[in-house]
Amino acid sequence: RTPADTTTTTAPSPAAMLPPAARLAARRLLGLASASASQSAARRLSPSPISSPAAAAATGYFSRAFSSALNYHIDSPDNNPNMPWEFTKDNMEKVNEILSHYPSNYKQSGIIPMLDLAQQQHGGWVPVAAMDAIAKIVGVAPIRVYEVATFYSMFNRTKVGKYHLLVCGTTPCMIRGSRDIEDALLKHLGVKRNEVTSDGLFSVGEMECMGCCVNAPMIAVADYTKGSDGYTYNYYGRPHSQASR
Repeated sequence: RTPADTTTTTAPSPAAMLPPAARLAARRLLGLASASASQSAARRLSPSPISSPAAAAATGYFSRAFSSALNYHIDSPDNNPNMPWEFTKDNMEKVNEILSHYPSNYKQSGIIPMLDLAQQQHGGWVPVAAMDAIAKIVGVAPIRVYEVATFYSMFNRTKVGKYHLLVCGTTPCMIRGSRDIEDALLKHLGVKRNEVTSDGLFSVGEMECMGCCVNAPMIAVADYTKGSDGYTYNYYGRPHSQASR
């Protein structure tokens, strides 16, 4: 008699069956969960209990604006899907002009210019309610607008100052002192990164390479004072003649 085949195979784990992008997302979520667990343990050891998100922000455990640097949204009183939001009459005319450039079955091609217009109208940032409004206009699921807004760093998803100071965070500028500049700005203004000063004028953030490495360290000043008339980015760096000093 032929002995029974006793060979066994090990089934792949559920994680191994996921697409690469999903596995990466899962690892990031596990990392966030681990960090959250560590913070929770630290809070349990703290003599000062935290009773609310507002209290947590006040004690410095986290900043609500931190969510702007990550690809997810956290509801807040001034930024949630239940807020009424629509383009002004003048801007709606601009929306129609934008859509006129695309076939009716490719309205989603206008998402980027409409996000830009919404940011101009809303004082330099795009609330989630504006993204939902754009999704209705172009006839797509809201996630299709969210994924665009979270991909491009120049779309601000939390409130910023009228002058948003963006320090270059890439290697050439960092080795030339950009981190010292950022620390000096934060100390002078009395805020954390992506927080807004009490008068609403300034906030400090970080931008990737500005393409001016020869003038490192670089800083950009996003000027949102003109409202729907548009905003400007002004770039400043060390003069080329001093860059090697």
